[in-house]
Amino acid sequence: MIIEFLRRHKSVAILLGLLRVYIGYTWFMAGLGKITGGQFDTSGFLQGALAKTTGEQATVQAWWGTFLEHVALPNIEMFNVLVPWGELLVGMGLLLGCFTKTAVFFGMAMNFSYMFSGATSTNPQLVLLSIFILISATNAGRYGVDGVISPLIKDKLTTNKVKSMQDIA
Repeated sequence: MIIEFLRRHKSVAILLGLLRVYIGYTWFMAGLGKITGGQFDTSGFLQGALAKTTGEQATVQAWWGTFLEHVALPNIEMFNVLVPWGELLVGMGLLLGCFTKTAVFFGMAMNFSYMFSGATSTNPQLVLLSIFILISATNAGRYGVDGVISPLIKDKLTTNKVKSMQDIA
């Protein structure tokens, strides 16, 4: 019942749009700050997260530490590009309402990556808010680029399906 409400009502689409813009702005500004702020380097953050995998009060799980040690740190140059540009692109997608579900999914993946690394900050809040956008299907992007593109794609697919059915007959 609640899921259908989030997915169908136009009045909810306005609230979801505002929520989408807030989350998008947060991601966009984080990425933009890293890109324009000079040489972004995540190696210190990753080393700190790796250090949190040991000791009496380890806050980072060992399996994540293994990923950081054997995948992320050896490829730090790639992560130094992916993190800021990923944040910026997720932010742009959400601000514009373009590929909204995809953008919010990758935003949540980054939020969880940061939380797995022991950083709390605004990540739990962004995950919680992002769940509403993800559940709402296309309604969160109704008043954005998705709202313009989705009907066109749907019409094109329907036209092609009708045409192929006529060709079969």
